[in-house]
Amino acid sequence: MTTAVLRKEIHSIIDAMPDRSLPALKPLLTFIADDHWKPVIEPANAKEIKMVNERMKDYDKDPSSFIPLKNIK
Repeated sequence: MTTAVLRKEIHSIIDAMPDRSLPALKPLLTFIADDHWKPVIEPANAKEIKMVNERMKDYDKDPSSFIPLKNIK
């Protein structure tokens, strides 16, 4: 069974559940999904640090060439 088929089957089961059962299911699903929402962030390696430093130099030379994060949608 593929992951997509399994997800669809699980969604169907949840959709068919009576509303009164949903509050009981939420803590279990939250517990199971907890690892997904807390990814492990590794320290930057030497290549990544070099790349960040180069971009910082580019920004210092011409800040107008960068797009503010708030403008990215």
